[in-house]
Amino acid sequence: MNRILVVGASAAGLAAAETLRRDGYDGELTLVGDEPDAPYDRPPLSKQILSGEWEPHRLPLRPEADLDALGLDLRLGIGATGLDLAARTVLLADGSRVPYDGLIVATGVRPRRLPGEGHAHLLRTLDDALTLRDRLGPGRRLVIVGAGFLGAEAAAVARGLGCEVTLLEPAPVPLAHAVGEEVGRVLSGAHLEHGVTLRTGVTVSEVTARGVLLADGELVEADEVLVAIGSVPNTEWLADSGLTVDNGLVCDQYSAAAPGVYGAGDVAHWHNPLFGTRMRIEHRTNAAEQGMAAARNLLHPEARKPFAPVPYFWSDQYDMKVQAFGYLRGHEEVTVVEGDLDERRFMVAYRTGDRLSGVLAVGLPPRAIRPWRAAIASRTAWDEAVRTPAPAAEVA
Repeated sequence: MNRILVVGASAAGLAAAETLRRDGYDGELTLVGDEPDAPYDRPPLSKQILSGEWEPHRLPLRPEADLDALGLDLRLGIGATGLDLAARTVLLADGSRVPYDGLIVATGVRPRRLPGEGHAHLLRTLDDALTLRDRLGPGRRLVIVGAGFLGAEAAAVARGLGCEVTLLEPAPVPLAHAVGEEVGRVLSGAHLEHGVTLRTGVTVSEVTARGVLLADGELVEADEVLVAIGSVPNTEWLADSGLTVDNGLVCDQYSAAAPGVYGAGDVAHWHNPLFGTRMRIEHRTNAAEQGMAAARNLLHPEARKPFAPVPYFWSDQYDMKVQAFGYLRGHEEVTVVEGDLDERRFMVAYRTGDRLSGVLAVGLPPRAIRPWRAAIASRTAWDEAVRTPAPAAEVA
């Protein structure tokens, strides 16, 4: 294998490129990205960058010297527009074709949009965050459509900047589909206490010049609108490639989409054998881990290993630190295993089938939740997990 191409120059793509070099690959290595900036970290966009606590120079994932040391054919500001599997070439937006022997697809996602003629902010790129930051300040009216983790983080930052914030959510309880109704209510309560106007069970039909129009015809006025209603995998360039696309690039347990082609990060919809289901994870930690795993499996096909992680994510809202391990979607039961929901200092466990499938903690130090990762990874029976305080005992 003399030519490897990584499409997507963010956390997953960079992790793949670094792993290839670290594992001894010394052939031609091309890293393609549609943004003009060198790979940078995205989680701070809705927190430190939006609040003004950080400036952009703190975002790059690696110093320029470290990137240079990888010996990359680095092509930034040029997206991929097509893939020819038979010819093993990728077509780029500038008309060039890049041949490969091995390919890693790490093209990520883009935000969903709303119809309408009004201007709405999105929050995916550095430019998005800086543009919105410049428009926020004391007394400014910000409407956020979508009360998921991204919308909630932006709401917390905007309140800290003195904005009047209205958070609109179609579900009766924000985040209930992901974390359960009780935990969703607890997290929502923090926004209410900080003066956010939270409206649930409402649907936005379009963005106007004066704010957003609800499905019932009501106009919610705003100076600025942020749309945070989820993401769409960037797979259009694969449409005629012959690869299977279904809510992302469909991959097997090894993150392989086809012989010599692997997916990594937000765009990969792969089978996680630990949980026995296909999943697509939009979390920073998973992106880096899957980038590394895909690179190793591509480089060492004779020793491929299933990519079977326990997903991890975190969120910072006001003074709350939210952390979670596992796969919480589709859970059948939630129970408190430590602390008190009303105090916003607690840990809850999630059951899927007869197994522990996840844990989520609010207001607790990392050492409190970390031992539960092993319990999830070992597919601990639910009755054993909630009856025996073994993970908590390990902390002590």
